Amino acid sequence: MSKSFKGNYFEDFTLGQILSHATPRTITLGDVSLYSALYGMRFALQSSDEFAKNSGLERAPIDDFLAFHIIFGKTVPDISINAVANLGYADCRFLKSVYPGDTISAISTVIGLKENSNGRTGNVYVRTRGLNQKGETVLEYVRWVMINKREVDKNEAFEAVIPDLPAAVPVENLTIPEGLNFRKFDNILSGSDYFWEDYEVGEKINHVDGMTVEAEGHMLATRLYQNTAKVHFNQHAMKDGRLGERIVYGGHVISMARGLSFNGLANAQNIAAINGGRHVNPCLAGDTIYAWSEILDKAALKDRDDMAALRCRLVALKDKRPDGFPHKTDDGKYDPSVLLDLDIWVLMPKKKI
Repeated sequence: MSKSFKGNYFEDFTLGQILSHATPRTITLGDVSLYSALYGMRFALQSSDEFAKNSGLERAPIDDFLAFHIIFGKTVPDISINAVANLGYADCRFLKSVYPGDTISAISTVIGLKENSNGRTGNVYVRTRGLNQKGETVLEYVRWVMINKREVDKNEAFEAVIPDLPAAVPVENLTIPEGLNFRKFDNILSGSDYFWEDYEVGEKINHVDGMTVEAEGHMLATRLYQNTAKVHFNQHAMKDGRLGERIVYGGHVISMARGLSFNGLANAQNIAAINGGRHVNPCLAGDTIYAWSEILDKAALKDRDDMAALRCRLVALKDKRPDGFPHKTDDGKYDPSVLLDLDIWVLMPKKKI
């Protein structure tokens, strides 16, 4: 009997199954530095201990998406090592700040299963929780993945169970990090004069800058997250695939787009939730990423006069400038340049009264 593990296939998942993932990860300042080097993050709260202390925190937390990717990476060996594609996200809530020195682990529950009509794959829905060393949930999200079957075309009935997921995280379910306040917010140091009140629903923001994906950069990032999906690393295996090349981890595109969004949304200090997301097209090394945002909604937060929530559509493009805000064509299909369509809530300071 082989001691190596080749991963789970669609048939291996059962409704209600609980998967406790290896390996616990202690976050270090080295992780933060590498993440910054990969994406050029400039958001003040995550960059400066002094800015964070002035905002009521003990020190600078790690970037929200760094926490997301590390937790996501824990789930790959058990859930998506044999995946065809990661299809989407929903009901993702950032519940607690993560700091260097925290140890993060992850646990997932299978909440939905659906065999696809091609007889070769099925969709698996999981709810994942990321926990710190105290057992506190720092992040919770749902994702669904198309996974290969072990035995193709086997005549076996699978009852489809698709979870009922919210179209968006309700504002009242957003969590403000413990202690965080923007009453002393310094917009000179944050890099923007635009506060929550300055954005209008329907407004579109061209983030202007572009960033080219390098092969070693995207593989280094995926290794940083301990994501073992072979589609990102193994050129020997991927050279005969439909693209002939390693596919860039979708989270790499998310963080590149978030980094680019600083130019126009510099005061969006925290990601509070991911309402939904889709990796529309594959990204390969050599693609140049641009990004634009659309303001979908604005919401006040109960009992808070220092901050409020902004709902944004963050769109990442490849090899196409965002001047015309490419998204969907007249027939409702995505423009071929769209890589990512991400719907998020961010926390922003309000103007001082």
